[in-house]
Amino acid sequence: MSGISENILRVTIGEAPADRLDKALAALVPEEAALSRSRLARMIAEGAVRRDGQPVTDQKAKVAEGEVYEITLDPPRTVETVAQDIPLTVVWEDEDLIVIDKPAGLVVHPAPGSEDGTLVNALLHHFGGHLSGIGGEARPGIVHRIDKDTSGLLVVAKSDRAHHSLARQFEKHSVHRHYLAVVHGVPSAADPRLRGTRGVSFELGGILKVTSQLARHKTDRQRQAVIFEGGRHAITRARVVEDFNGAAALVDCWLETGRTHQIRVHMAHAGHGLIGDPTYGGRRKLQTKLVGEAGVTAAGAFPRQALHAATLGFVHPVTGEELEFSSPLPADMEALIAALRAGAAAAGAHN
Repeated sequence: MSGISENILRVTIGEAPADRLDKALAALVPEEAALSRSRLARMIAEGAVRRDGQPVTDQKAKVAEGEVYEITLDPPRTVETVAQDIPLTVVWEDEDLIVIDKPAGLVVHPAPGSEDGTLVNALLHHFGGHLSGIGGEARPGIVHRIDKDTSGLLVVAKSDRAHHSLARQFEKHSVHRHYLAVVHGVPSAADPRLRGTRGVSFELGGILKVTSQLARHKTDRQRQAVIFEGGRHAITRARVVEDFNGAAALVDCWLETGRTHQIRVHMAHAGHGLIGDPTYGGRRKLQTKLVGEAGVTAAGAFPRQALHAATLGFVHPVTGEELEFSSPLPADMEALIAALRAGAAAAGAHN
């Protein structure tokens, strides 16, 4: 447990904590505190961490369940979001909204550790410094996000009236969103393992459905976890588009809800984590006998989660027109798929 008040962060050590203070605190402090383990280590050394009113200055100190630590935080500082000339691929733009095809590697909005070089910085430049401010100072006009290393479509409000309407559509889950992903293995209704996995079911046409609650992981604040009590309701569906000899698959995923890391964590829960995903993909390796040396190499070297926001549809917040946009796969995912396809074909010819 943790809570922040008057620049004091109170952390209660839970069951089965990490074996040393810095690790235990890093796992428990809330994400909004933006405290890395290295920063926590410095704060411990500086005497900013106390237990029972006394500073604890040894980062390797043992901790015990139930102990309460108080961390004195630096006073909050205001970060001015500056306009930056960063190239953007604009799919649609009018007076009220803009649809961007975001490249992998671009952070959507400023945050500690990524205070500039973001999509918001680029949009401020694109609009001459003016955006809808209803979303707050840190991310004006942003009504939804995609992860830094996910590519694809994103809609941003340019006016307050558009922001209100788009936010309502996302809250009602009426926005049409499809993602293309390359995953380990091939989801199949015939797989008895999947049939026995809680939260996993299949619908007509072999469509995989994952239903659960999602919440921040108990010991790793950077991850989301599948749970079945508490948390936030989440539903993901997926359909196999192409099977790479049983070793991997291109899948079309669509969201009934939109939670942080939803597709990544749900596909991993089903045993089909995304290729290249450093957080949920695990250490699985493809088999050379199934996709050849080139396929194994391409998958092993893929530098990000193989996930692309390919389709985005919504009702225009002012005109009422139904809009739908599509984005082609980026070059890196095209190359990955081509290598898997060629490797699978060659391996199949030899069998």
